[in-house]
Amino acid sequence: MAAQRSTTDRVSPEEFDDLEGFGVAVVREDGKWRCSALTNAVLGSLRAAETELRELRSSGAVFGLLDVDDEFFVVVRPAPSGTRLLLSDATAAVDYDIAADVLEALNVDIPDIDPDDLDDVEPWEEGDLGVLSDLGLPVPVLSLIVAEADLYPDEQLGMIAQRLGFANEFSAVLDKLPR
Repeated sequence: MAAQRSTTDRVSPEEFDDLEGFGVAVVREDGKWRCSALTNAVLGSLRAAETELRELRSSGAVFGLLDVDDEFFVVVRPAPSGTRLLLSDATAAVDYDIAADVLEALNVDIPDIDPDDLDDVEPWEEGDLGVLSDLGLPVPVLSLIVAEADLYPDEQLGMIAQRLGFANEFSAVLDKLPR
C-alpha cells in the first residue's frame, strides 16, 4: 500500500509497517561481502535508512538496497562527504515519502504529475548512476538494470547483487525475511 502524500502531511513512523518491501544493508570489508536486514522504517524515511547504515560502522564500503512496495528501489550510500543516492523511479515521489526525501536530498523537484495519471507516465531514474562503480558496477551496466522496466525492483536489486558478487549473501537475507 502506498503512503499517499499531500502538501500538509507526511507518513508517520507507525505507517512504515504498512509499506511492503525490504531493506538490506551491504558491507564490503576485507574483500568479503556481508548482508543484513534493515528495519521497515527505512522504507518510509531516508533519514532512517541513513542512520541505520551509518550505525554499521565499517571501514569498508556500506550501502543499502531498498525495495519499496515492489514499485521502485533506492540505493543509499552514506559517506562523510554526503550520502550518494539513486532512485529508480522519480515519479514515485508523487506517492511515497522516501522517494520525495531522495529527490529533496538531490535538489530535484517532485514531478508535477496527477496521481491518477502515474500509470501513463514512463518512469525515469534520478541520482548517481555511479554510486556503485568503484565496487565494480559500471554506470552503463547500472543504467541498463534501472531501465529494465519489465522487472520488479527485487529482481533489479538481485541483478545488482549478482553483478557485484554478493548474490548468495543477498538471497540468504531475503530468504529469512517475512514476505
